[in-house]
Order: sequence, then structure tokens, then C-alpha cells
Amino acid sequence: MKILILLLLLNNFFYGKTKDDVNVKKVYTTVKIDNANVPIIDGLINESIWDTVVWGGDFTEFQPDNNTDPSQETRFKILYDDDNLYIAVRAYDSEPEKIISRISRRDNLNSDGVYIAIDSYHDLRTAFMFGIGAGGDKSDWIASDNGNNEDSSWNPIWDVKTTIDDLGWSAEARIPINQLRFKDGSNIIWGFNVMRGIHRLDEKSLWDHVSANSPGWISESGELHGLDLKSKNQVDIRPFVTASMNTYESVANNPYRDGKDTNFNGGLDAKIGITNDLILDLTFNPDFGQVEADPSVITLDGFEIFMREQRPFFVESKNIFDYSFGPRNDNLFFSRRIGKAPSGSPSLNSGEYYKSPQFTKILGAAKFSGKTENGWSIGVLESVTANEYANINDGENVRREKVEPLTNYLVTRIQKDFNDNNTFVGGIITSTNRSELPDNLNFLHKSAMTAAIDFKHQWKNKNYYFEGKFIGSNVKGSEESIYRTQTSITHLFQRVDASHLEVDPTKTSLKGTGGVFMIGKQGGGHWTYDLGFDWHSPELELNDLGFLKQADHKAQFAGVSYRSLNPKGNIRSFEMSLRQFSTYDFEGNHNRTQYAFNSGIRFMNNYGINIGGAHKPRIYINSFLRGGPRWKFNQENYMYLFMMSDQSKKLRGLIGAIYSQAKQNNFSMFKMEALLTYTPSDKLLFSISPEYVYNPNKTQYVTTVNYDGSYKYILASFDSHTLMTNIRVNYTVNPNLSIQYYGQPFIFRAKYNQFKYVTNPTADNLNNRFNLYNEDQIDFTNNYYSIDHNLDGTSDYGFYNPNFSTVQWKSNLVVRWEYRRGSELYFVWSQGLNTFIDTSESLVDGISLGLKEKPENTFLIKATFSLGN
Repeated sequence: MKILILLLLLNNFFYGKTKDDVNVKKVYTTVKIDNANVPIIDGLINESIWDTVVWGGDFTEFQPDNNTDPSQETRFKILYDDDNLYIAVRAYDSEPEKIISRISRRDNLNSDGVYIAIDSYHDLRTAFMFGIGAGGDKSDWIASDNGNNEDSSWNPIWDVKTTIDDLGWSAEARIPINQLRFKDGSNIIWGFNVMRGIHRLDEKSLWDHVSANSPGWISESGELHGLDLKSKNQVDIRPFVTASMNTYESVANNPYRDGKDTNFNGGLDAKIGITNDLILDLTFNPDFGQVEADPSVITLDGFEIFMREQRPFFVESKNIFDYSFGPRNDNLFFSRRIGKAPSGSPSLNSGEYYKSPQFTKILGAAKFSGKTENGWSIGVLESVTANEYANINDGENVRREKVEPLTNYLVTRIQKDFNDNNTFVGGIITSTNRSELPDNLNFLHKSAMTAAIDFKHQWKNKNYYFEGKFIGSNVKGSEESIYRTQTSITHLFQRVDASHLEVDPTKTSLKGTGGVFMIGKQGGGHWTYDLGFDWHSPELELNDLGFLKQADHKAQFAGVSYRSLNPKGNIRSFEMSLRQFSTYDFEGNHNRTQYAFNSGIRFMNNYGINIGGAHKPRIYINSFLRGGPRWKFNQENYMYLFMMSDQSKKLRGLIGAIYSQAKQNNFSMFKMEALLTYTPSDKLLFSISPEYVYNPNKTQYVTTVNYDGSYKYILASFDSHTLMTNIRVNYTVNPNLSIQYYGQPFIFRAKYNQFKYVTNPTADNLNNRFNLYNEDQIDFTNNYYSIDHNLDGTSDYGFYNPNFSTVQWKSNLVVRWEYRRGSELYFVWSQGLNTFIDTSESLVDGISLGLKEKPENTFLIKATFSLGN
């Protein structure tokens, strides 16, 4: 695989541009109009002022049949004045009765639509996107990295209206100029494109043609001329107030669990244009009560679960601060560290009860971001979280204990464009500083800093690239905090067979490095490929403000992909890829090798199928025994199959299965999932997505015990079952008023048996890696396993029964009303339940039994008011 990739990279390396590489850009010239004579935004396009400019048109199909004439004609016009852009679109349709005009909540278009792309930086990398659905709903996002990344959290203030008639449908939009970023001047040129989507045909066409083999679409888009603009700095201040009530089952004698809590809160969000291309976002005492709850997940490997960010302030402009590296979720900035649950727990005496905050309060946060006219991208984010205390009550006296210190978080990101936007160089610095750490929080780092530099160079019309990132980290704190870092699941310096690692209990700082380098081809034909490597030194630590699953890691990876560019026969599109990677630790141990095949086919009837698999001939895991020696798993084979129906239909679905099997039945996994969506009307949507997972394992880790001066690593045969369903109901009254419901019942059941202890963890034969306890060695009484290891009649060590079954329920009902432009009112009802049931219950009966418990309820009203509109 590596030799194949290298040959492909060298081939064409010195070739000149082909005919397909040359893109002659289209130009649309707009006209400035007087502020007193502007179009009425009603979707009719019947004002004479529109006659000031000519229609743009002559679209080219992008998919399915690239570079051909589309099935329907599309035309547009653009005007502007000192304050706004005005856009008119006429989308002709020879079968207007078949136009799909479903109305969705913002950023969820599922209908015929038109999408306006405005590269007002004209950096050929970034575009502000405005989507218009045939029913009048809208979507907006920022596209970056030449269109390969999207930030849908961007919510500019703009207006749109649509109408449907015998000719098709039409739209008029008004976009305030202060919602865009650009440089002042005369004869300004912006990058520009318009895309038309016809949902029933799964057809997309573009005003300025973009080749299907292009590495991105922003650099290939046309241009908008005729602009003469001056800065219109944005000022949008949005105070908010919230009122909430939590209800739950009361607990006798516990003063903090009396059955009900109420809370009133207020704060302020602001967006201020410092210059026309640099924006300052502020939030004081933010509240995110309207955000959907995280899905239920159970993990038994000891690692932290990565959850995506959903809070609007941190999601917006996340592409600027993103600094991921390697093929996992590793990142120097993981915004969920800010405002997380408190790190500490109070020490309680007998008869005491306590109440601790669910999340750390964010006192305030500021975000400064944008791109200057000379090619500098800038992002600075700073946030301060409060001291948090647990209140402790023994029935007579109340005391407080700090559970989270006052903390300052800072992220600074810069990047510079060179060489006609073909070369980028940048860097990032993050820091976390905690103040006044009491003894009970001495396990936290006093400070943490990361710094990194990155670059990317592209050539031959951006089809080829070479990029890299180099990262350094430095954490400081007490001896306790650094010892805790060294022995955490991420680092495991105490591993008994790791001669290159050693725990130093006297250290008060830890420095590490990491990085990634890649070279490859990302466009310019059917084939793309890449080759690279990444590393995390054993000392690398990012988890104060970033996310790092495992240090002491080196990896080589390579891949080659093929995609069809035009339909052929019954096949609309086809793609496949082959990928390979190998991992090592810094002692030189070869831990893992994997070969994977993935493919997808879309048919002319818009049905599709995805099929793939992987072969994993080598699997060693350093962390499996939690500080014990490396553990070998038998080689594994893996495969999956998914099928989906036409997603433009009212009733549409997806179903698929994943199956993996290791040799000697070391472990296996079977997963079945489905998604069924029904839209009985343009305003209503139902969806349900059940999922079932069965995961048996002959060598599941249980615990580690100290016996006779050495450690015994206890394993068991293990059966786990997971059953869950996601339920969604969305009703969109109009584009400004929507009702959304989300519910998730979840059950996980794990049973352990055939307990054993490790003898030779890397033996080739599975049965030589452990010894089973015999009946004379193990006794089960009062939910506790006692082990008589040496058969002398007395218990040498033991552990509690690890069997468990948990039922969870999460739901959110959110009514959102944008009662005036930029001002919103939320009504929220959330439920949460987490309970344990007997493992003898079946999955279905277990869910039914668990859901009979009384859930916790949260009722919230949140009102925001925009002072800038």
C-alpha cells in the first residue's frame, strides 16, 4: 500500500496543468441603487428597479451528470445599496406541482432550494452561504477550507420570501452588508456562485461550473463585480432572561432534594464589528438551557467519551479555532472543557448531604475573529469560569467546600495566506490557568499551555498538497497533579513492561510533543490519495483545554480513493477507498495494523448502498490492563452493509448492519441500526432510529488486585447488549416558529462469568494468555467474589459482582419563536432518568421497568431581545 501511494504521488508530480485544470471564471456585474428605491421583499420580483440589471443564468449541472445542461432553467439578479444586497432568483420548473417545498427549522433545509455563495474576503477559501428553500425557510453557514468544512452555527440576520406559481418558484432576499466581511473600496471583486437544488431529482446545478474532480469549489467559483462599498460595522447586543424549574423525586431528610428547585437568570450576548472584517463576540453569564442533551453512551475501556459541542457561542466560528491532528478526535482546543462539570467532590462526614453545581458557571467569554485584507486569519478566545462550591448540610450546620477553582482559558489562532492562496502558515497557543487550589483540588494542574505551528502547500490548481503540524505541551502543578497525569489512562507511565517509561513522583511539570505530516492528491481526476504519519510523545498532555485520548503513540497511514465523475447505466455515482495504518509506541512495539475497504453506490432511482470491511491482523493494546503489560487480541475481520432509499420521498429510510469477529472467538460484535423518516406534510416530520448492539468478549477487563507482592489482572467472559431508539418530531409552523421534540430510551446490560487471571498477555494462543479460576478457588456470596488463589482455605482477594444493567431516558421539547428579527423566545421541557435494574430482566422488559421510575424534569423559558436590529 505505501509503495503504491508513493508511486501515485510521484506520477504527475511534475506534469503541467491539463485542460480540465483551466477554469475561466464567469462574471456578474451588479449595480448600486438609491436607498429610497429598493425592492420589496415578497418573492414576486415585480418591481421596476429589478430592470436595472440583467439576468444571470446559463447554469451547468454539477450532479449527477457533471458539466451537462440541467433539466430546469435558473436565473438570478443582484442589486445593492449602502446597507444591503438584494438578490432575486427565478427557478423555473416544467412540473411545478412536483416542487418539494417542505418547511424546516433554520439550517435544516429538506426541499428544493437555491444557495448563494459569497466569498467577500476573495481569498478563494472562505464563503458566506445563504440557502433559500422553496417554502421560504432558510439556511446559512460559513464554508471554509475551499468548501470542505462547514460551520452551520453562523446565524446572520437577513430576510427572504418565496412564491410558487405556474412557472416554478421565485425568491427575493435582503442581506445586510454588515453581516459580511470585506475590505472597503471601489471596484471591489467578490467570489460568487449560485447553486440550484431539485430535490426529487437529486440534481444540483451551478451558475459557474465546478468540475467534479476539483479539490474544492470556492476557488473555482465566479466573480461579482460592480461593488463600491464602505464599512458597515455590525453592532448587535442581545440581553436575555431565563426562568427555570426542576422537579424530581424528593429524598427524606435531604435538604437539597426536596422535590423542586427554581432559578432565575439573566445575561447578555453581543456581536460588535471592530472593523469591517474583524468581529468581537461577547457573552456574559451565558445560559444554554435550550441545547439538546447529549446522547446516552456507555464505555468500559476507561477512556473519556468525546461529545460534540452544541452550545451556540462555542460552535460558531469553531472552524477558526479547530486544531485537530491525526485520524482521531485529538485536538488542541476542545471547547467543552469550558463550563464542564466541577472537577472535585466534597468530603462528607456521617449524616451530611451535599449539593454541587451540575456545570461550572461561565462568568464571561470573548471571541475576536476574522480575516484581514492582507491575508491574516485571526482568532482569539478568552473565557473565565467561576469558583464553584458544594454546599454541605448535616441538618444543623451548613458549610462550603470548593469543587472547582476560578479558571482562565485562552486560545489564540493565526494563519497567513501566501502564494495566491496556495500556501498557508499558521500557529496556535492555548493556556489554562487556575487560581487558589485548595488541598482537595491539588490534583489539578496549576497551569497548562500548548503551542503549535502548521502549514499547507498546494500546487497544480490545488490538486496536490503537503501539510504538517508540530505541537508542544507543558503542564505545571503540584507533585500530586503531575503524578496523577503520569498514571492516568492517557499516559500509563507505570506500565510494568514499558522500559522507556518511569513514574517520577517528584515532578512538578511535564513537557511533550506531537504532530502530523501528510502528502497527497486531493483533486484533479478519479483518483485521490494520501500518505502520512503522526505521533504523540508519552509526555504530551492536552486535556486541560484540548482532547487527547492516548499518548505514547506513533502511526503511519495511507489511503487511495476512486470516485466516478458521471452517471453510467443505472449507477448515478460510485466511490471506493482502500486505507491502511500501523501504530507503534515509543519503545518501538508494533501494536496495530489494519487494512480497510469502503465503497458506496448511488443508483439512478436515488437508492444507495454502502459496503465495506477491514482486516486487522495485529492488535496489541497498551492500556487494556490499566497499567499492566501489553495485551494481545486475536486478529479481527470486520464488515458492514448499509442500504438507503430515495431521501426525497415523504417516507424514506436507511438500514444497515456491522459485524466483526476475532479468531478463537476472542471477541465479536454485531450491530443493527435503522432510520425511518416520514414527512406527511411540508411542515411535519417524524423519525425513529432504533439500534441494537451485541458484544461478547472472552477477555473483558474486570479489576487489578495485589496478591503476594505482585499484581493480578482479573478478566472475565462477558456479554453486553445495548438497545436504544432516537425519536424526533419536528413541526414548523412557519420559518420563524417551530416545535421540536427529541426522545431517547436506552438500556445497556453487561453480564460477567468465567473469571480468569492473566498469565502470558502476549501469547499467540488465546487460551495461553490466562488461567481460569476453578470452582475451589472462587466463591460468590452476598454479591461478592472471594478468591482463594493458593487453595489454602482462606480468601486471598476478591471483588464485587461487576454485572449491571442501566436504563436511561432523555428528552427535549423545544418551542422556538423568532418574534422579531434576531429576537427569540424559547419554551423548553427536558426530562432525564438514569436508573439500575436487575440483569435478569430482558432488554424490552428492562426498559419498560426502568421508565416507570420518576424522571427529573426541567421547565425553562428563555427570552432574547436584539438591540441591533
